[in-house]
Amino acid sequence: MVARREETLIVPSSEESVVTKLRRIAEKARREPSFKFTSLYHLMNEELLRGCFKRLRKDAAAGIDEETKETYAVNLDANLSDLIERLHRMAYIPQAVRRTYIPKPGSTKHRPLGIPCFEDKLVQAGMVRILNAVYEQDFIDDSYGFRPARNCHKALIALSDTVENESVNHIVEADITGFFDNVNQKWLIKFLEHRIADKRMLRMVKRFLKAGILEDGSITIPDEGTPQGGVISPLLANIYLHYSLDLWFEKVYRKSCTGYARLIRYADDFIACFQTKADAERFRAALGERLGKFNLEVEPTKTRVMEFGRFAVENAARKGRRAETFDFLGFTHYCGRSRNGKRFRMKRVTARKKLTAKINAFKEWLKQSRTMKTAEIWKTVKAKLRGHYSYYGVTDNSSGIAHYAYAVTRLLHKWLNRRGKRGCLSWEKFFKMLTLFPLPKPRIMVSMF
Repeated sequence: MVARREETLIVPSSEESVVTKLRRIAEKARREPSFKFTSLYHLMNEELLRGCFKRLRKDAAAGIDEETKETYAVNLDANLSDLIERLHRMAYIPQAVRRTYIPKPGSTKHRPLGIPCFEDKLVQAGMVRILNAVYEQDFIDDSYGFRPARNCHKALIALSDTVENESVNHIVEADITGFFDNVNQKWLIKFLEHRIADKRMLRMVKRFLKAGILEDGSITIPDEGTPQGGVISPLLANIYLHYSLDLWFEKVYRKSCTGYARLIRYADDFIACFQTKADAERFRAALGERLGKFNLEVEPTKTRVMEFGRFAVENAARKGRRAETFDFLGFTHYCGRSRNGKRFRMKRVTARKKLTAKINAFKEWLKQSRTMKTAEIWKTVKAKLRGHYSYYGVTDNSSGIAHYAYAVTRLLHKWLNRRGKRGCLSWEKFFKMLTLFPLPKPRIMVSMF
């Protein structure tokens, strides 16, 4: 059966705001799941791009042209007018991204990061707003990564609710090897064409995929992958995994299961929950074959089936071992009991690798910042602690955030004490500072119930 293709009706254009037009597109996408949108690119107008400009971070790293939000804003009206003119005659050519490497938490390896030029970020942000109007209607509810009104905590809450309240006895922990570097660009365009028939929009996506990567003075044009760091990359990743993984699990694999099954995904990290071991084992085997069709591989050393749930502790004890644990979104999840011991609970604590990486990162920052004024250091430390608590301060993780707070406090004293003569800042003086200028205390910020 051929999917419908017709001109997207967005009239009268002169009387409707971009927000209204995007809302109408979203409504049409929701009502007609097979509809292909042929007229979207014209929404890349001044209203849309000006709104995107306001949302972009002002402290983001600059690309190869060294343009920042501040410098672009000096002649904003003229810059936007020129940009829109180039966009609509398809004369806009994205520049190569500047490749840099950032430490990978819990590892000695580094993750490649592509930093686009500011104007490329602006164009990508506009395209994301348009494409989101369509794909937010298509994405499954259990996809939580980089989507409006969704975040890591909601993914964790969904996982807790599933494991504690459903018939879950086995977990499949999976890891995709180098996902962003291995996305097949041809498949990605094919996936986009399921919903997007606007040739200019597709052409601009292809231009960003082929923009190139600047590293060590030379530019390479990748045949595979989407550069991490681009504004549009998370959306393209979600589209890729929506078709290659999510729909397959929901429409095909889950229906073949003999018991309960659910997959919860955040970007390229996901956990699959099963009632029966047979379904879990079969999924583990089928997953590699399914992802292989789309140029993706599962990392065998990080992909496993484990018994996990209300009976896991007792069954493990009978075998003379401890129940297994798994890591997801920076937390180690383990089997526990409620406070009165009557009910099974899945609990979590900051993953050891993440905690070590966070403490080491704080230590390196202190080393680099020890010449700053004490007041500035103190202000930044408070902000870092609040940020840590806002993410890791979840139900059952009091010990994890307390450990981080303790380590930060000791490191802060150590490096402040090194700024003068040996022993210039005794613990007694330091505790007086903490009394006068208290640091945020570790506390639970997010409930998993």
